[in-house]
Amino acid sequence: MRICVVGSGYVGLVTGACLADFGMQVTGVDKDESKIDALNQGRIPIYEPGLGGLVRKNMDAGRLRFTTELGPAIEEAQAIFIAVGTPSRPDGAADLTAVHQVAKSIGEHLNGYKVIVTKSTV
Repeated sequence: MRICVVGSGYVGLVTGACLADFGMQVTGVDKDESKIDALNQGRIPIYEPGLGGLVRKNMDAGRLRFTTELGPAIEEAQAIFIAVGTPSRPDGAADLTAVHQVAKSIGEHLNGYKVIVTKSTV
């Protein structure tokens, strides 16, 4: 299965690496170009025990890749995980701005049936 994980922070990066380790073809997408550059060079921007090895193993196997190009990743995916940040607003509610932006982008690039999963900490 071809999967797109939008957001390469704690939730998205761990999810993508684990899905790739289960044999899925995973494209991790993030708008932060420096984060994607670091990941493509094998540098993990977060601390999670064992994650670096898991990411490298699956990148080397061709099951995990990273990009800033959301449109093509959505178009080629069968399932899309939305794993972007949902920081707290001053009133304590989750700020869903990034989730809404990704959902809009998904709608703009739909080219057939897709399973869409909200994986953000909402």
